[in-house]
Amino acid sequence: MTSTLRWGILGTGKIARKFASELPFSATGRLVAVGSRTAASAEAFAGDFPGVRAHGSYEALLADPEVGAVYISTPHPQHAEWAIAAAEAGKHILCEKPLALNHADAMVVVEAARRNGVFLMEAFMYRCHPRTARIAALVRGGEIGRVSLIRAAFSFASAYDPESRVFNNALGGGGILDVGCYAMSISRLIAGAAAGKTFENPTEVGGSAILCGTGVDAVAAATLKFPGDILAQVSCGVSLVQPDTLEIFGETGAISVAAFWRPPGPIVVTKYADGSVTSVSDDPGTHLYAMEADAVARALPAHESPAMTWDDTLGNMRGLDAWREAVNLEYEGEKPGSAARGLPVSCRPLRPGRYAEIPRRELPGLDKPVSGLFLGLDNQRTFPHLAAMADDFLERGGNAFDTAHIYAGGLMERLFGHWHTARGVREEVVLVAKGAHTPFCDPAHLREQFEISLERMQTDYADIYLMHRDNPAIPVGEFVDVLDALRREGRVRLYGGSNWSIERVREANAYAARHGREPFRVVSNNLSLARMVDPVWPGCVSAKGPEWTALLQNSAIALLAWSSQARGYFVPGLGDGDAEMTRCWDSEENRERRRRATLLAEEKGVSPINIALAWVLSQPFQSFALIGPRTIGETRSSLPGAALSLTPDERAWLDLEIAEKP
Repeated sequence: MTSTLRWGILGTGKIARKFASELPFSATGRLVAVGSRTAASAEAFAGDFPGVRAHGSYEALLADPEVGAVYISTPHPQHAEWAIAAAEAGKHILCEKPLALNHADAMVVVEAARRNGVFLMEAFMYRCHPRTARIAALVRGGEIGRVSLIRAAFSFASAYDPESRVFNNALGGGGILDVGCYAMSISRLIAGAAAGKTFENPTEVGGSAILCGTGVDAVAAATLKFPGDILAQVSCGVSLVQPDTLEIFGETGAISVAAFWRPPGPIVVTKYADGSVTSVSDDPGTHLYAMEADAVARALPAHESPAMTWDDTLGNMRGLDAWREAVNLEYEGEKPGSAARGLPVSCRPLRPGRYAEIPRRELPGLDKPVSGLFLGLDNQRTFPHLAAMADDFLERGGNAFDTAHIYAGGLMERLFGHWHTARGVREEVVLVAKGAHTPFCDPAHLREQFEISLERMQTDYADIYLMHRDNPAIPVGEFVDVLDALRREGRVRLYGGSNWSIERVREANAYAARHGREPFRVVSNNLSLARMVDPVWPGCVSAKGPEWTALLQNSAIALLAWSSQARGYFVPGLGDGDAEMTRCWDSEENRERRRRATLLAEEKGVSPINIALAWVLSQPFQSFALIGPRTIGETRSSLPGAALSLTPDERAWLDLEIAEKP
């Protein structure tokens, strides 16, 4: 534990004063500075704490060389911005809950802490109190048998004022984020303890709420379902008083704690068999914020605290997102097109290629380099999620994005359009559009869907257009004529097919040569080190094998390989017991490919999934890899593969073409 951790407080509200007043009771912390948006506010705050310097801006506080750690106590929507700024200033961070407005923004904060090598913890003070650990230990030890139900509530009553922090939509008001996050957090902690884990995430979240005039929740309740058939009933409110009691019901007994969020107070254990009631009380004190400060100091070398790890925070944010989705609560600042979403979470302009972690290549026919990785836009169903993923990808050096007319009924195209327009990066990015999916795979629908896609995406051209499927019942020339017309109109730069057979690709290019049309320059079929055993979706086509290799080498067609990492087949344990993974990818040969990838990964100091990705990118023809990460962490995990080159012998050995390892 560090002997003395010098703290700065960012923000001067009520909770900041609480932290400052309790910090002297910690064994490690000393308050040295406070920062506010105005000098007057900072000076008034500092005047109550002798020896504390006042800074008239948050930037000045973060520039103070004596400050080692910052406690961020601004309103919710500002947490992410200033946590990122603190990380980039090299300051350790204790950020008031919630860490951000949503899971997507929280991912960006965690990544900033990771990249800058600083400590970060979301400030759930109750998690740092020994009583919480004692409750978890009782559950983990089977004191009340198998847990079936958890009840947790946190509420307070505040007079309705649409401009106040707790009701203001622009300030992230409402009960779910303000106090419901506590109920979600303790439920996840107890469900995890019951399973012998540090926490557990709910598999189902349902809820209801009473929304007030500003659109935020005045009162809300949710039912959570966890693995192991554990249910939790959680509730919160900012205009309602209810007992803040934690109750845990098991097969043989129950645990209850009155006024749970405000120690001290006993843990009451009731046994059903004999009706005995035991009061467990070994409460060491009431200074929760001092304990929190000491928990930070203890965990500084690890950069995260076991009291509230980064994964725990991200799981909690995902649960809160699901709760808000269930009650139809989306903040105005989260919606595409809002002023608040015009900039990244850091609130500064996007810097494409800032980290240069994804190499770029030339693709003949395009006037800009193309990243070796294409980000698949098919699972980021909210604007904050898509923006967080796309911002991160672009700053890492990735600039190629793949989506389709049918994805989420057009939602992905619309969100992408809002994103590139807000960021002003359309000419920086390479956009792959896809249309004419079965059963609308015909020339008329191709053009019709293309027009709709461009409108959704707020652009007048696609860098690459791919027919999403083929329709062999239609002469290939009819498709080529439409595609080439779009190219001549300046609305498509390159075109080709996705999931087209090698025979139809050859036929299309032969027709193009005879009739003065541009040939297919790109094909997007599956290619992965693991051979696709059974098509992932009906109509899927693989480009694996010597015949495809020869075509791609000799015709200068670039391959955009989807499921380039076999949907996680090479991640140890990821697909164990998964029927879909088994159906599509598992075979004796693929298991041997995975074994070899694991051996080579150990030799090169990367993961097997990186070897699988490098295999795709190291082909003897132009190959690009489409990846579909759902989190920033998944994007990061792919990067070593993007920078790794394999020799022809290594490629051949991995694909079982030679027996001896080179």
